[in-house]
Amino acid sequence: MHFLLVTLKVYYVIVNPRPPEPGENEEKSVAKTRERLRWDQDDEICRGHIQNGMSNTLFDAYHTVKTAKELWNQLERRYITEDATSKRFIVSNFFDYKMVDGRSVMEQFNEIKSILDRYSQHKLALDEFIVVTSIIDKLPPSWKNFRNSLKHRKEDINLDELGTHLRIEEDLRKEEKSKSEGYARTVAPVRQLGGSRGQTQLLEAVHTTKLHLNVVE
Repeated sequence: MHFLLVTLKVYYVIVNPRPPEPGENEEKSVAKTRERLRWDQDDEICRGHIQNGMSNTLFDAYHTVKTAKELWNQLERRYITEDATSKRFIVSNFFDYKMVDGRSVMEQFNEIKSILDRYSQHKLALDEFIVVTSIIDKLPPSWKNFRNSLKHRKEDINLDELGTHLRIEEDLRKEEKSKSEGYARTVAPVRQLGGSRGQTQLLEAVHTTKLHLNVVE
């Protein structure tokens, strides 16, 4: 909008006040009168272009504003306030975010990254070391040991490297859980059998399961 108003040579009415009316003891100058008329016309053109760029909601709220300068200033104050509120909301979203058990860690990690993408959109800068350290602190309770191992690394890692470590760890956890569940399903029914025959079948089942897991590995 600023570029359009400058191109149309009407932006000056936002910066420069309207030429004053002559005083009682001053003679009316034709040049001054023309200058005031030109300013009034350009102010109307400028205000019209600003209003044309508004949504219906904004137009209903600001269509009674008298001058382009006043309209421009009111809109500027509105959007500066909204932008500041948005920035505070984004900052709070990142620092208040906590990962929880029962959900994919990578899914939650990607949610945090989407919040960080909005930092860039609002031109907010946050040191990557602080970002990585904060995300490590946000890991869920069941990842306590892994969180501690990341904290005690001698080398710093960036955000992409952290994502790689989390993905590998989550894949390993899924694989171990799958093996444990398969092992439990095979052994549990046999435990219900009694006597020496039941004990023999239990040992056979355990041996068969271990062979199967070794083949899969």
